[in-house]
Amino acid sequence: MAGAATMEFNESNFENDVIQSDQPVLVDFWAEWCMPCRALGPVMDELATQYAGKAKVGKLNVDQSPNLSAKFQVSSIPTVIVFHKGDVMQKFVGLRNKRDYETALNGLTSA
Repeated sequence: MAGAATMEFNESNFENDVIQSDQPVLVDFWAEWCMPCRALGPVMDELATQYAGKAKVGKLNVDQSPNLSAKFQVSSIPTVIVFHKGDVMQKFVGLRNKRDYETALNGLTSA
């Protein structure tokens, strides 16, 4: 369900690709059965292309990675979390507009 530039995160690659990343990482916690999550998919794909080389943008299926969902207290989806150098910088719960995510990433990529 992800576009070409959008990464797929899971329990086996999360530590390396998200927590240890030098770049900011935007993670969309989603599920196939979640209609708002599906609506957010194209926005994530646009952001992945827009921030290529500056930030990572990817999706994490909560049904396939329940331990990570629990670890980051994802109780409602979609939830989008912005990580930077292993830390949670911002957390968005529910469907938000693209500008919210751009603002969060711009604050980290311009520094």
